Amino acid sequence: MKILVSNDDGINAPGIQALVRSLEKNNDVFVVAPDREQSAVGHAITIHDPLKVSKKYVDDKLFGYAVSGTPADCVKLALCSLMGDNPPDLIVSGVNQGANLGTDIIYSGTVSAATEGTLLGIPSIAISVNSFSRDAKFSVAAEIVLEVIEKISDFNLPKGTLLNVNVPNIERNEIKGWKLTYQGKTKYVERYVERIDPRGNSYYWIDGDLVEREDETDADFRAVKEGYISITPIHFDVTNHDYLDSIREKMEKMLNG
Repeated sequence: MKILVSNDDGINAPGIQALVRSLEKNNDVFVVAPDREQSAVGHAITIHDPLKVSKKYVDDKLFGYAVSGTPADCVKLALCSLMGDNPPDLIVSGVNQGANLGTDIIYSGTVSAATEGTLLGIPSIAISVNSFSRDAKFSVAAEIVLEVIEKISDFNLPKGTLLNVNVPNIERNEIKGWKLTYQGKTKYVERYVERIDPRGNSYYWIDGDLVEREDETDADFRAVKEGYISITPIHFDVTNHDYLDSIREKMEKMLNG
């Protein structure tokens, strides 16, 4: 299988290196990732600056292509240019340092890289581990990706839908199992901490506390918290279909006189 790998932590991040080591055992892996960390950039793309591309080598072997852009840029550039006429069978984004659960999905560059893949017609997976430590168990998550890939045809993914996979930061034999979940409704009580630079100017760091809803038993964040691998099928469609259907007839009459 030909697999395009990207991420938002940057091409030098330990998560993407663990992922490539795992995937390249039985697959043809092509890496295109940001040249620096691009966490929480969402689905941004670069339109006012050129994208610079450089080759990254590990032990004198080509590891992949580093791009001076966002995760979505990387996937677009890979599919439209760098991979030529040989598109991948699958896109895997990760392994992200930190879970992508609940409302974090909206901001996630990891998920956005996979979303861009689905928009361009390629089945995609986003994979994250529930730890912000550079010593997180990336290798465990990377091996779990292989298990997901083995089963991905059984999911019969609709066009435009990706799998958002989140893994607890524990050993493989400690994981309780798998759970199909929905995107939880987490939120943050946010604060902006003001500080003063040496020239007397104010600057701010964002801070905050995560709030979880106790009644969301099948939510993604609860599965991971309880020691399960969370798999959430997600897609990009911001239309509120229920509301649209409920007001369509009334509003069309009103708008059309």
